[in-house]
Amino acid sequence: MTQTLALLLDAYRELSAKKLFWLVLMLSGLVVGVFALLGITPEGVQLAVWNIGDFGGFVNSDNIPPAMFYKAMFSGLGIKFWLTWIASILALVSTASLIPDFIAGGAIELSLSKPISRLRLFLTKYFSGLLFVALQVTIFSAASFLVIGLRGGEWLPGVFLAIPVVVIFFSYLYSFCALVGLITRSTIAALLLTLLFWVFLFCLNITDQTLIQGRELNAMRSEAIAKQIERMEKSADDQLRRDLITEKVSMGEPREQAEAEAREATFTPEQREQANPKLADAREDLNKTRDNAPSWARAAQAARIAKTFFPKTTETTDLLERVLVQDMNLDTADEEPDNNVPSWMRLSRADQQKLAQRIQAAFRQRSVWWVLGTSLGFEALVLGIASWVFVKRDF
Repeated sequence: MTQTLALLLDAYRELSAKKLFWLVLMLSGLVVGVFALLGITPEGVQLAVWNIGDFGGFVNSDNIPPAMFYKAMFSGLGIKFWLTWIASILALVSTASLIPDFIAGGAIELSLSKPISRLRLFLTKYFSGLLFVALQVTIFSAASFLVIGLRGGEWLPGVFLAIPVVVIFFSYLYSFCALVGLITRSTIAALLLTLLFWVFLFCLNITDQTLIQGRELNAMRSEAIAKQIERMEKSADDQLRRDLITEKVSMGEPREQAEAEAREATFTPEQREQANPKLADAREDLNKTRDNAPSWARAAQAARIAKTFFPKTTETTDLLERVLVQDMNLDTADEEPDNNVPSWMRLSRADQQKLAQRIQAAFRQRSVWWVLGTSLGFEALVLGIASWVFVKRDF
C-alpha cells in the first residue's frame, strides 16, 4: 500500500510540474469566477456592475429567483459545457503523455526494478491519470457549491455528485488512451486516436437520438392522423345524415321520422369517402405511418444494441443532470427540445415540446445499471487488454 501511495504521489508531482495542470486549474477558477460575477436583478442579468439585459423582459429576478438562476447556470454552463467538453479535452491533453513517457527508455526500467508487480504498477499509473481529473472536478464543484450557496441562497450538496460521474465519464476515454499510448508509445497518437474514438461515440449517440426521434415522430404522426380521421368521419357522417334527411323529406316522409331514421343510420367507409374525398388520402397516410413503425423500431433497437458494446459518454453525464434537475427543482417541461426538429417536419412549438418529452422519456427508460454497467464493462475489457500487454511486453 505504501508503494502504491508513493507511486500516486510521484505521478501527482509529475502532473503538477506541468504548466498545463495549472492552466486547467486557472481556467476552472475563471469559469467559476464568471459564474460568481453573474447576477440577476429586477432589471435583468448583471455581470459585476454592468447590466447585460433582460432578454426580452423575461430574464429578471421577478420571473427567475436567484437560486434558480444559479442552479440553471451550473447545470447548463458547468456540466454541459465546461466539465463535459472543455475540461475533459484539456484533461486528455494533460494526461495522454503519462503512459508513453512512463514506458520510454530509461524510465520504465527503474520502476520495474522495484518490488512491485507489473499489473499493480500499470494500474497505479492509470489511476494517477484519473487523479488529475478528480482534483480538477473537486475544486470546481466546491467553488460552485459556495457560489450557489452564497449568491443563490441555497446549499446543494448534490453538486458534488459531479466528481464521481465526471471521473467515470473520463475513465472511459482515458482507458482507451492508455491502451493506444501503451501500444504506440506515442503521446500524439494516443491523443488523436482517443479524440477520434470520442467523435465516434458522439456520432453513435447522435444516430441513436435521431432514430429514437424518428420513431417517436412517426408514432406522433400516426396518432395525429388517427384523430384527424375520427374527426373527418364524424363530419362525413353528419353530412350524410343531413343529405339522408333532405332526401326522405323530399320524398314526403315526415321530418321527425326522417331525423330518427338518420340518427340510426350507419355508413360504410366508401360512403364517407364520397362525402369527404380527403378521407381516402388520410387513411393512406395512416397506413404508411403504421407500416413504417416496425422499421423505425428495428433501427432504434439496432442502434441501442450497438451502443451496448461501447461507453455511453453522453448518457453518463446525463445521469448527473437527471439527479441534479430533480434535486434543484428545475422544471424542463417548457424548455426547447435538445434535438432540433428539421423545418420540413413543421411541428408546432407544443408538438416540439411533446416530442422532446417523449424522447427524454425513452432515454430515461434505460436504467442506470445499463448505462454504467455496459460502459464500465467496456473499460474493464480495454484495461484488461492493456494490462496484459504491459505485463507480457519485454521493455
